[in-house]
Amino acid sequence: MRLKRYLIVLLAVPLFAGVNNLSLNKALKIIKKHNLEVRIAKFNQKMKKIESKIAKGYSYGKVDLTIQGMRSNDSGNVFGFKLQSREATFGDFGFAEFDMSGATNPLPVAPKALNYPDARNHYLTKLSFMLPLYTGGKLSEYRKIANKMYSMSKLDSKKVLNNKLFQTRKTFYDIALVENYIRNLGKIISNIKRLENIVSSMKKEGYAKDIDMLEVQARKAEAQNMYSQAKLNRELAYQFLSFLLNRDVNSIKRISDIAKTPRVSKSDIGKNLDIQKAMIGLEVATMAVKVERSNFLPQVGAFGEYGSADNNLFDEFNDKDFYTVGVQVKWNLFNGGIDANNLEKARVREMKVRDQVELAKKGIALHIKKLQSEIKTGNSKIRSFQAQYRFANKVYKNYQARYKEGMVSISDLLIKQSKQLEILLKLLTVKNQRNYKVFELNSILNKG
Repeated sequence: MRLKRYLIVLLAVPLFAGVNNLSLNKALKIIKKHNLEVRIAKFNQKMKKIESKIAKGYSYGKVDLTIQGMRSNDSGNVFGFKLQSREATFGDFGFAEFDMSGATNPLPVAPKALNYPDARNHYLTKLSFMLPLYTGGKLSEYRKIANKMYSMSKLDSKKVLNNKLFQTRKTFYDIALVENYIRNLGKIISNIKRLENIVSSMKKEGYAKDIDMLEVQARKAEAQNMYSQAKLNRELAYQFLSFLLNRDVNSIKRISDIAKTPRVSKSDIGKNLDIQKAMIGLEVATMAVKVERSNFLPQVGAFGEYGSADNNLFDEFNDKDFYTVGVQVKWNLFNGGIDANNLEKARVREMKVRDQVELAKKGIALHIKKLQSEIKTGNSKIRSFQAQYRFANKVYKNYQARYKEGMVSISDLLIKQSKQLEILLKLLTVKNQRNYKVFELNSILNKG
């Protein structure tokens, strides 16, 4: 029994354990399958696909089966029931009550059989069929619009996915930057601790004062606080990554903290999802004009019925069956100019959407150029801050040696260290901003 429990616990561990050493490529694959917002978007896409099938179904007409059971002693109903059941007789008109001898005038006589009939059951079974033959193109355009809305929903799903891929990449690189920051802070704290030991030794020999030690300890406390905050930020980034992937993530594979800049060609601009949606919107607007134009054309439909009626359900069905077939033409000739104004409104909207498409293309192209310029500026700033940081490290080491020789004060040394930390923060901030622009560019170009 104990062995069985042990095996159950052993098998259950991987189900609750977080993901370790997760690579970016694997994370992106997980996002596509398990992110909740992506899955919700796909459900919306499926519903639009079903709606396109519904729109298609209206062109096939409809068939209804009706079964009615009634009982009535209303004279009109009873006579109608008998007539529909093909059982009406002259006796139902009261002919049996007429005085045919000529002794009296039978016409003023109110026939009791007609006015006060016995209650009767009536069962009607009927199959009805209606089919639109011609609608001026309205149904076909509605079907096309529904298909375009489904295509648009696929772009919406892709946009949600791109956004989650964007967030995942950014979080990975955020973690890489924080890890870099933590490593450098660790080095700075180690330097401060070594400086603390140096000051302690020099204090014993009378070359340093208590205020020097207090300054070093204050700087160490500040650096340790920044170190703790950086670790909390890393933990928060892991929590957000776990939320995106819909599973716990404990660690990721180390990556470069500088994202690769995507290449951009003229054809890439057309791949932008907003432009593709705008193009579909223009097609829909054109179809909407055709829908409004169809209101000026006749609507033609066919209908048919087949059934049987009797006072007993399904009794003598074939002997008492009936059918009706017909065609209906409906043509609106005047409605106060409403159709004409709706058509003009649809035309104006089509022209508006056409201009919006052009505006979107130019706007996206301009935004892409802006992002490319900002990325290049970021690259230049990164190179500059990297050089400054290397220089600041050398200056700090130089001042540390000069402090040992009594050539500079502890305040001068700590100022150089503050400069070192300041440049490090600026370097990481610029990297983060530059990476954000890279991922935004990837998303705009629809490069999942």
